[in-house]
Amino acid sequence: MRIPVLIAATAMLLSACGTTETPATQPTENAGGPVKVTDVRGKTVELKSAAKRVVVLEWGEAEMVASLGVMPVGVADTAGYKTWDSVVPLDASVKDVGKRNEPSVDAIVALNPDVVVMPEERDSTLVPQLEKYVPVIVTKSSDASRNFARLRDDLKIIAQTVGKTAEADKLLSEMDAKLAASKTALAAKAGTPFLMADGWLEGSTVSIRPFGKGSLVSDIAEQIGLRNAWTGQVDAQWGLGQTDVEGLTALTDPNTILLYSASEEDVFTTGLAQNPVYQRLPFVVSKKVYKLQPGTWTFGGPKSVEHIAEQITKALA
Repeated sequence: MRIPVLIAATAMLLSACGTTETPATQPTENAGGPVKVTDVRGKTVELKSAAKRVVVLEWGEAEMVASLGVMPVGVADTAGYKTWDSVVPLDASVKDVGKRNEPSVDAIVALNPDVVVMPEERDSTLVPQLEKYVPVIVTKSSDASRNFARLRDDLKIIAQTVGKTAEADKLLSEMDAKLAASKTALAAKAGTPFLMADGWLEGSTVSIRPFGKGSLVSDIAEQIGLRNAWTGQVDAQWGLGQTDVEGLTALTDPNTILLYSASEEDVFTTGLAQNPVYQRLPFVVSKKVYKLQPGTWTFGGPKSVEHIAEQITKALA
């Protein structure tokens, strides 16, 4: 499955890129002059000016950079981005710098970037390798205890880095307005229980990954009035769980709907098509199964949030 991966950055070599230890504070910016950005490490990264040449190592952050009006010069796994995140397309000029969990330092440096934006969840050796050559801004990428607030924080850090704070405020205002409109449109459906999931086939076994409370998709659906029906264990960062078809039999409320994501293999219509347990689940019997459009990134930025809210609203309104 395609999910992001996180690092704890080390302190050594940070001074080589103008990075100093400071308490975590809101980023500060001088329009047209030097920029100081405090990232999620609590490190203040100093840039000579707002970054124009940006390399991004995670799709949610790449979406944010592009939606702010700055097309990255490089992104990890551009082909994967095009498959999984269609809401903010990348230009054909954007270079692929390798896998998200194993980008090429040489490919990144060759692009002569002003900054590299990457999530906290990378190989712990990557930040010091990169900071020999280029400043690095580290984002949180996901936090199941506060994902909407985390999204806002990440966007503001990125916007400060690229000198687009007004554009970030506009993106967040538009996102909030879209969520409010969706909640109004679904007022008659308030409290509807939902299961959001994706899945994959391993041999003849279908594995299912529920999006529990705290996942970004769950936060979106709950923000517009629905109720997450999945109560199984989920991880603290992404709010994701794991189960099989039998595990879904715990969902007995006939009003439950299934939302699912499948930008590549669709196990819900192939691997489960003839599964008798799946076919007896209440949302299958009542035909309340809704597939998100291919290219809907469930770990994205404000534009992905809007895209998901629009699809849920269209399915239920």
